[in-house]
Amino acid sequence: MRLTRRHFLKNASATAIALGGLRSLQLQAQVYAQDPVYGIDKVGQLLADPAGILNLPRDFSYKIIARTGDRMSDGLITPSAMDGMAAFPLPGDLSKCILVRNHELDSVGEEIDAFGGDKDLARKHVGRKGYDSFGGLPVNGGTSTLVYSHRSQRVERSHLSLVGTARNCAGGATPWGSWLSCEETLVGKAQGYGREHGYIFEVPSLGKGLVDPVPLKDMGRFVHEAAAVDSTNGIVYLSEDTDRSLFYRFIPKTPGKLAEGGQLQALAIRGWPSANTRNWKEDAQDKNAQPVAMRQRFECEWIDLENVTAPEGDLNTRGEAKGAAIFARGEGIAFALRDDKTREVLFAATGGGPLKIGQVWRYQPSAFEGTARETEQPGVMELVYETHNRAILESCDNIAVAPWGDLIICEDSYSENPDTVNYLRGLTPDGRIYTLAMNAHPDKGEFCGACFSPDGTTLFVNIQRPGFTLAITGPWGNLRSRAKGIDKLG
Repeated sequence: MRLTRRHFLKNASATAIALGGLRSLQLQAQVYAQDPVYGIDKVGQLLADPAGILNLPRDFSYKIIARTGDRMSDGLITPSAMDGMAAFPLPGDLSKCILVRNHELDSVGEEIDAFGGDKDLARKHVGRKGYDSFGGLPVNGGTSTLVYSHRSQRVERSHLSLVGTARNCAGGATPWGSWLSCEETLVGKAQGYGREHGYIFEVPSLGKGLVDPVPLKDMGRFVHEAAAVDSTNGIVYLSEDTDRSLFYRFIPKTPGKLAEGGQLQALAIRGWPSANTRNWKEDAQDKNAQPVAMRQRFECEWIDLENVTAPEGDLNTRGEAKGAAIFARGEGIAFALRDDKTREVLFAATGGGPLKIGQVWRYQPSAFEGTARETEQPGVMELVYETHNRAILESCDNIAVAPWGDLIICEDSYSENPDTVNYLRGLTPDGRIYTLAMNAHPDKGEFCGACFSPDGTTLFVNIQRPGFTLAITGPWGNLRSRAKGIDKLG
């Protein structure tokens, strides 16, 4: 997401509080609508939270486990703008898990950094492990790592794990236990930074301190959003948050060793070069645009990209010129391996559709994905869901696959509409949508970083502003028992 849209809420929060006072708690819990064609009521009505934080269905509860400004175990401050996140097992202790969490900061505007503005503390703590600096301090973006106990429902340890990067928005977990943290920006020396940004950085979940910040340059320099790894072959799929974004894949030279390099490619639709899939009304005169219907499927191919770290930051423009398809603001992305071994890569196009409020796409890889034989059985792209009503789904952003196979969708709406509310939604594999939770805080911040604990008992999620990390528990097993599960999540 773009910072300027987020900062709208700072000025609007007082109005939001006033409006909230005019509504009853029951009305606050009843604000969502149900899609008359594709909607289902899977968890029941949301109940109003007396604390005014999170409305949940009956028998579900939450706990705030971390806040912006909290002191971490390493003595530093929990930075603001929590964003993408993943949960990992803690070897040898099933009662605990590890969270690696992004902070979408770039040292510009009102931000809370890990050092409280103390340059001496920053120099002492960071040393040579900051990727870049701005104004005498490490760039504020990066990650923090937390060890969470399911028994005590508390964070037992926490520390800063990556620093000096910019606008770490989302990312993705790897099957080998690391977090891919994505920079959603192309800032560099021209903007006063010491180095160029727009890269992915790998953060091992078991690290005890700051990692060495190594940009994975073969994975491209662009406005990165998120990443998902196919656990069967190590191919990484990448999204890009621009109005004319590409959908990428990275074929590593050695699966699991991304720093050794590989080939970056962009998806193209067979028979529809430079396909404009956005369904925008103003694209009617674009020769490369055509209406895409829900459930419509397209055979795909992949285009090699060159000069992937170009200082011009024009990778998507060059890819489109070579025939790559464009999407409207690719954001969250997740990999699912179904019980029948079918593989899926799902991603959100936050600005897709006639109202520019969201699409969800599904790519089904070829049985020969990433090999010379994939032309025999090409991968297939499908528009799974497109919203035409803000009350049903608006601005789908981070996504995660639930233990029972549904897609969990974080809404990230910063619309100027006074009735704007952000929800957690669920989307079944066959495209049926339902509502899981509502952000009841007057700041109306975005949901982000949704992920389940490895044992499936806890849904973690961030509310970016004012800055909460939440642990949601409840009868998740009831949902799991009603649906076919999946073997592995992304």
